[in-house]
Amino acid sequence: MLEKVDFSQKKMKKAAYKERWDALLAKLVVLQQRAHNEGVGLVVLFEGWNGAGKGSRISDLMYNLDARSTGVYVGLDLDPETEREFPGREMGVTGYYPIMQDFWKALGERNSITFYDRGWYSAVTQHMLHNAPAKLLLPKDEERHYLDSVHDFERQLVADGYIVVKFFVHMTKEAQIERLRQLHDDPVTRWRVTDKKLHSHHGYEAAYELYDRLLERSDYPFAPWVLLNGEDRRRSNITIAETLVEALERGLSQKEANDALRSAFSARQAEFEASVDAAASTMMGDAAAVEVRPGRGMLAGAALARARAQAAAAHDLAPRSSRFAIVEDYPQVDMIDHSLALDPVRYKKMLRALQARLFRLENIMFQKRVPLILMYEGWDAAGKGGNIKRVAQALDARAYNIYPSPAPTKPELAHPFLWRYWTRLPKAGHVGMYDRSWYGRVLVERVEGFATPEEWGRAYDEINEFEHDLVDWGAILLKFWVDVSPEEQLRRFQDRETDPAKQWKITEDDWRNREKYPQYKAAINDMFRLTSTTFAPWIVLESDDKRYARIKALRIIVDALEERLGEDHFQ
Repeated sequence: MLEKVDFSQKKMKKAAYKERWDALLAKLVVLQQRAHNEGVGLVVLFEGWNGAGKGSRISDLMYNLDARSTGVYVGLDLDPETEREFPGREMGVTGYYPIMQDFWKALGERNSITFYDRGWYSAVTQHMLHNAPAKLLLPKDEERHYLDSVHDFERQLVADGYIVVKFFVHMTKEAQIERLRQLHDDPVTRWRVTDKKLHSHHGYEAAYELYDRLLERSDYPFAPWVLLNGEDRRRSNITIAETLVEALERGLSQKEANDALRSAFSARQAEFEASVDAAASTMMGDAAAVEVRPGRGMLAGAALARARAQAAAAHDLAPRSSRFAIVEDYPQVDMIDHSLALDPVRYKKMLRALQARLFRLENIMFQKRVPLILMYEGWDAAGKGGNIKRVAQALDARAYNIYPSPAPTKPELAHPFLWRYWTRLPKAGHVGMYDRSWYGRVLVERVEGFATPEEWGRAYDEINEFEHDLVDWGAILLKFWVDVSPEEQLRRFQDRETDPAKQWKITEDDWRNREKYPQYKAAINDMFRLTSTTFAPWIVLESDDKRYARIKALRIIVDALEERLGEDHFQ
């Protein structure tokens, strides 16, 4: 692919360049303001050779753009010695955080421009060279291992309303040698060229082959590469400006089309509601005249039939399958056993023993730099918080974080929904516990209408991609569904209402959610069906008896740590 760059072209004349450059910048400034006002995000990636002028190309643009809605991320060089000495390597952990986290953290809001001066491809290349996974892979298989994350990142951004533009600044080996020597010989810029970077041209041929292969394999239709001649600053600047103008014009047009589709969807929503009512009428019969479960907050009659029709309609909109392998025995709500219980005396004895084992394992886990991610979802009042508390009791307070998932903030809403979780991950060797999680997109946001069917429909595999990255990083990921029967949930709700110490735990929203039991049940079953992957399956904690659920969770956590760390530690 790199052979497409023509180094024989005559360099642009200054007068012709300035006229074209000024005209393009005038357009670009106006388009930036429109994109900012209309919520269109632009991600601009610059990759290329050392000394090719990536930073200078960004600087030429930044001088003219509105700095209030632009940001620049500069990628750091990987230190091979530090990577080799990282204690998590022997446990299959690739670093203190996943490779892609820095790029997610640097991502600007959907109304801004984010420049990346060396980004995920530089990181991928360096990790491929210096930090290959513990398992031996063929070079192309290793590339696929990393490029999956790159592909998913870019595709998710485009699906969420961002425009992704990728530039590769190319130059010949001879031009690179000359450029690096000039930078090194100038006292003002010598700090930018270390001795190692000065002699990096010795690996030019091998790097060329790797770059060329990566470019070809990542030239995606939704995020194609634009090759630049790094030896011709003026021609490169014109190509960059033209590309960005075209990209923003295309993105703004697409935003208008999407807005029109949303308006049309809203207009059809009344028709959909009418069809749901019609379906409810056919579903009523004798069964709809009674409640699906006894107790306050559960529907009956026509309201119940309508809720069931809504659940069925949402299920029909859900994907039929995932591109990831799903376990055959994934859970289903109606198949969960609510009778499981544990004797209080036995519970106390097992709790002490398991917490002691977990404390010891956590100390070894910290030294081995293995990240542990515990994710809890479940019905209201199922006992998620109490379960997390019993795990936390066994851990050093400095070794874990508990991440709640309240309603997203304004900055979080201006990013892809996974952004707030990519930016809230435990450091390798630590524990991250999530009291509700990224699954809100396919549960509450689906049921309450906070996300469109298109948004929550694509979220299943976006979540699978996220979890795949976490497991590839080396994390132990355990996903718990804390389940409780509607009857036991009612009893706990009533207990909260009558106990002054617990009244803060119960709100009208909790009662309203019980009325949507059919919709939530359908959403949960779709979640199990589409995200119980072979690398991150769902684990049900049967919590009508909270003691049973707590012991089951602790045992699963301890077993997972012992398997990863090796049983020889405990003999």
